[in-house]
Amino acid sequence: MSARAGAVGRVRGPVRRPLLQSRAAAGVSRVSDRAAGAAGAQQDDHLPGRRGAGDRRGDAGGAAAAASCPSPPWDAEQVNDRLLELLREQPATAPHDGGVIVIDDSGDRKDGTATAHVGRQWLGRYGKTDNGIVTVTTVWTDGRVYYPLHATPYTPAHHFARGRSDPAFRTKPQLAAALAARGKEAGFDCRAVVSDCAYSVSDDWYLALREAGLAYVVTLKPRNGVWALVDQPHTPVEAAHALAWRDAGRPGDWTAVERHFRDGHTETWWAADARPGGYGPNSPCRLVVATTDPAGLPEKATWYLATNLPHPEAPHAATSPHPPADLAETVRLYGLRPWIEQSYKQVKDELGWADFQVRTDRAIRRHQTLVNCAFSFCWDQWFAPPGPLDATAPDPCPHKGPERGPSHTPTAPTSLLAPGLMGRSFLAHPRHHPQPVVASLDGHGPALRAPVPDQRGHYRTRS
Repeated sequence: MSARAGAVGRVRGPVRRPLLQSRAAAGVSRVSDRAAGAAGAQQDDHLPGRRGAGDRRGDAGGAAAAASCPSPPWDAEQVNDRLLELLREQPATAPHDGGVIVIDDSGDRKDGTATAHVGRQWLGRYGKTDNGIVTVTTVWTDGRVYYPLHATPYTPAHHFARGRSDPAFRTKPQLAAALAARGKEAGFDCRAVVSDCAYSVSDDWYLALREAGLAYVVTLKPRNGVWALVDQPHTPVEAAHALAWRDAGRPGDWTAVERHFRDGHTETWWAADARPGGYGPNSPCRLVVATTDPAGLPEKATWYLATNLPHPEAPHAATSPHPPADLAETVRLYGLRPWIEQSYKQVKDELGWADFQVRTDRAIRRHQTLVNCAFSFCWDQWFAPPGPLDATAPDPCPHKGPERGPSHTPTAPTSLLAPGLMGRSFLAHPRHHPQPVVASLDGHGPALRAPVPDQRGHYRTRS
């Protein structure tokens, strides 16, 4: 981000001035920079442990300058609400009750302590505790499309006056449950909320989802113990080993489940209802074990899924607020989450999710909202039909002479020019016309001759 973006993104760093500039103009630049810093500081006044610009600097002039330099009049929540409205209206991205809301959190390293929400905390993508910022997000998907719904940064406890006991402090599971409820209120129906084992240890998470009327499918840690009788299994992995299994011809308690992947191939997994502690097919909360090898239970290919979706043959299936789900349906719902893990974070990184140079809470939320908009615009381009060709499009540079070097003009393809989506008749969408674009790139070959000695020696000290 350039220094001139400071008025929009609230960059507090120094503003670079042109080399030739009068002292009066330089003074104006310094005042504007100080005003931008003061205005950005006021955005964090609502955060715990932060004071206004006047309190930190004792500079009344800075506060007055900030009042004369208001921030751009747009709200991240309003922009995101409008984005979700457009997603609901488009048939290709409209939500339905067969999809899921995936809870995901992304941690990115950030230096210093002046940026909002930054602290030393666990960063999952790096697999260690480091200084950074973690954002909890919700993503809607049905296995065909996926897009973000809401995002909120997690504020570590040290930002609050009373730490974790502060009334304003919220844990990641509490933030995630609130975002899932917001997604349902926004009109994004789902079969269940899907999450990893990081959220399965929070009672507040389960209670919040139950109050919102949402079903869930969440993984449990293999050795997370539960209360049970002495002769009963106490962990999910013990309950899985207690299930009867001999071979594929005599599966015992296991049922074959066919999984379909986006590249067209299928895999046969095995699933069963385990019974550790209070779990069971007839209980309000089930434990479904899915694996590729019931005998060995490989760590990387075994899921221990807790869900409140009733078993089709359970006594309470008829009175449950959620439709029943068999083993294949439960495995399918959670199988949508790895797709998010494999592609959602990579696409966000390419769009610059963590590439912000702002420090305030509002500026960070604005940046994340813009990235989510760009993410959804990619789906809009994916489903958009190619624009009509325009063979009469004018030359964008009719008076520009040839460049230096040998004159070589490749034959122009007839379908290269098109109006595209930019509103200019001489621009073409590269995805709509891949062959002409590749042909034009192939037409520019290597240089036919090397530079002359005088050119190679230019700017060198000759002996």
